[in-house]
Amino acid sequence: MKKLLFITLSSLSLLLFSCSKDDSNSEPMLIIKFKFDPTQIRLNNLGQPSVLAAGHAAQSPQFNTISAHYVEFAPNTTTQLGSGSIVYHAPETIIGGSNALDFDQSKIVAEGETFLKIPLSQLNSGSYEWLRVSLSYQNYQINIRHQNVDYQGTLASFIGFNTYIGSFSIGNNFFDVNGNRAQGFWAFALNNQAYSSSGQAPANATTVPNPLASTSPIPAGSCVVTGKFPTNLVITGNETNDVVVTLNLSTNNSFEWQEVTSDGKFEPSIGENVVDMGIRGLIPTYVK
Repeated sequence: MKKLLFITLSSLSLLLFSCSKDDSNSEPMLIIKFKFDPTQIRLNNLGQPSVLAAGHAAQSPQFNTISAHYVEFAPNTTTQLGSGSIVYHAPETIIGGSNALDFDQSKIVAEGETFLKIPLSQLNSGSYEWLRVSLSYQNYQINIRHQNVDYQGTLASFIGFNTYIGSFSIGNNFFDVNGNRAQGFWAFALNNQAYSSSGQAPANATTVPNPLASTSPIPAGSCVVTGKFPTNLVITGNETNDVVVTLNLSTNNSFEWQEVTSDGKFEPSIGENVVDMGIRGLIPTYVK
């Protein structure tokens, strides 16, 4: 019995030692998360402070979830799109006839949830001044007015360059698309009410802030938002801790419409149309 107990304890000690050894040798990870900030500065396509156009109104929506298609770390202001260190590229498909993002395979997350977790070794060693993220999908709460009554509803906003959408739902409302939709397609449903609709924002109306427009442009119709780290992210290749990067997105009056009645209330039933659903800026930060 003593001999059996000794063997059992020895085996347990070996197992614990092996687990401890594996933990100590675990590879550091690159972790990416999103944060939504309605107070962050509101930018235009050139990354400059922006005010509402005459006859327009806007609100800062309450975000539920978001998704992205592409993440790239750029060393400097002249790094061209695609020439930095690309750490994520979501699936695409031609099932809709032309190349498009595959919404069914999109990873959709809430604020603070992990969007991407990969070995840090997949981010090339270097000093990174900028980060680029191609946003593809947003889901948020907005306020609307109908016949002098205010309601809350949920908007699903597809802002990628082109998205193949099968079917999706907002609450108990189902939308069967089964085709490609260009940037600016949206679907809306009232919360706890039997009403839903969908539509398309004007072409090239989605704001995509890029402070590097003069030195490193992005294709028209894409949603590659560019932001600068407060201090460069330096990767040596000798890191032992995870690097957590937070993409702080400006939602400051990011849902914008053209008013018919100048009251600051979005009232689609009288012909007030959505003109912009773009994120209004990106400030990437990190913890090492």
